[in-house]
Amino acid sequence: MRTVPNSLHDEAATRLREQIFAGSLPPGSFLDEAALCERLAISRTPLREALKVLVAEGLLRHEPRRGCFVAEVTERDLDEIFPVIALLEGRAAHEATCRAGAADVAALQVLHLRLQLCADEGRITDYYGVNHAIHEAFITLANNRWLAQVIGDLRKILRLARLQQLHAPGRLQQSLAEHLAVFEALKRRDSDAAEAAMRTHLLHQREALRDVARHHHSRLNP
Repeated sequence: MRTVPNSLHDEAATRLREQIFAGSLPPGSFLDEAALCERLAISRTPLREALKVLVAEGLLRHEPRRGCFVAEVTERDLDEIFPVIALLEGRAAHEATCRAGAADVAALQVLHLRLQLCADEGRITDYYGVNHAIHEAFITLANNRWLAQVIGDLRKILRLARLQQLHAPGRLQQSLAEHLAVFEALKRRDSDAAEAAMRTHLLHQREALRDVARHHHSRLNP
């Protein structure tokens, strides 16, 4: 078989992944290979390699004799994923606390001040951005490629649901308090407390999503 240059299918996978996360390829939608080849200006071979990558990541599902569809995240999926990612990110916080130096603490201090400002001003979109940067900082500090890989894979699945847990009543300030608790534990060099606080933070996200679902029409299946 002819080897497909990595750049072709990797680029196609990246573009399709971005479209899925942006919502232009919504959950449940069918991926027309001919139309995608034309849109991405590639042949069928690299496109199919790209689709295999996204199926392996869980972003697409492949049905024999039908083709590929954008995966749909159910409430059951969230119930199963959040306890797992809570364990993993908790472990990342534990390892980050053990490894963090003075410069790392100073950088995290800046991020947490930004997070507090966003919360105080009610800027939820900006809060999400700083929140993501803080989680990434802990994972980077943990310096554990296996943790980073598995957390990254699970986060991709969660992004499919386009979750908005900060819209739950009181959740913004609660989330801020949880982040500060993790950071305070890190500054004390208490790795066990940092791990427990991060796990609590992730599990409270799931509870907030249930609250949002009760008050608004959920986009998720049962």
